[in-house]
Amino acid sequence: MSARPIIVGLGEVLWDVYPDAAHFGGAPANFACHAAGLGAESWMVSAVGADELGDRARAALREHRVHCAHLAQVPHHATGTVLVRLDAAGVASYAFAADTAWDHLSWTDDLAALAARCDAVCFGTLGQRSPVSRDTIRRFVEATPRTALRVFDVNLRQHFYDRETIDASLRIATALKLNDDELPVVAELCGIHAATPREMLGELMTRHDLRLAALTRGPLGSLLISANEWDECPAPRANVVDTVGAGDAFTATLVTDFLRGLPLAKINRHANAVASHVCAQNGATPRLPAALAEA
Repeated sequence: MSARPIIVGLGEVLWDVYPDAAHFGGAPANFACHAAGLGAESWMVSAVGADELGDRARAALREHRVHCAHLAQVPHHATGTVLVRLDAAGVASYAFAADTAWDHLSWTDDLAALAARCDAVCFGTLGQRSPVSRDTIRRFVEATPRTALRVFDVNLRQHFYDRETIDASLRIATALKLNDDELPVVAELCGIHAATPREMLGELMTRHDLRLAALTRGPLGSLLISANEWDECPAPRANVVDTVGAGDAFTATLVTDFLRGLPLAKINRHANAVASHVCAQNGATPRLPAALAEA
């Protein structure tokens, strides 16, 4: 691996539409932006429409120093959008536009070439809601080197997942990240009946031969498990403004630090600090202060 790991966000690109403004987003895109901010050579693999939001999405990614050569343009489908509502605690709910550009991400030889040289790729369930993109995402992940970290960041949204999607994604992944709402859902779909979150994660790791698993628990912090160690870390106190993107920032920090060979305890503290900073800002991809970006 080079000094700057090659990291790919794979899946949906969209705009988070709030009551008063629209912010660029999509979990893999947020992940790619934060990975770039943490010093990685970051790439986005997705699709946008031939429209203003597509042009703005490309510009937003480039502003965050994310490579966009594999951000396809789909002429007959609009760039994705999602209506975001925040409750009194700043926790988001989502309503996604149907049949958008990122549902039509097609496989190409250029994608195969990028997959062959990446150190890590992050993908989820939402990007797999259409057959075309689902096939491309799975082919890309399987085309990465055996040494690459293949991160399944579950991101369950509305009805855009099922048992087959979860199972197939775990079969090609080497790392898993999910939150405390998602863990019992995934465990049930996988037929796991362990008593504690740590036991659930442990069984998922054993069953699917994972190198790394991460459970985020909001203000309670997170649990990380690797093949030979585990670590629990509380979250720093934060003035929560907007939780959108905080989990993606956590994942980006987790991946970049893990690729650099840092111990789990240090990774966990750093990832929680980055996620807490994002929670205290508007939008999913605020700039990280140097102290956090270089930690």
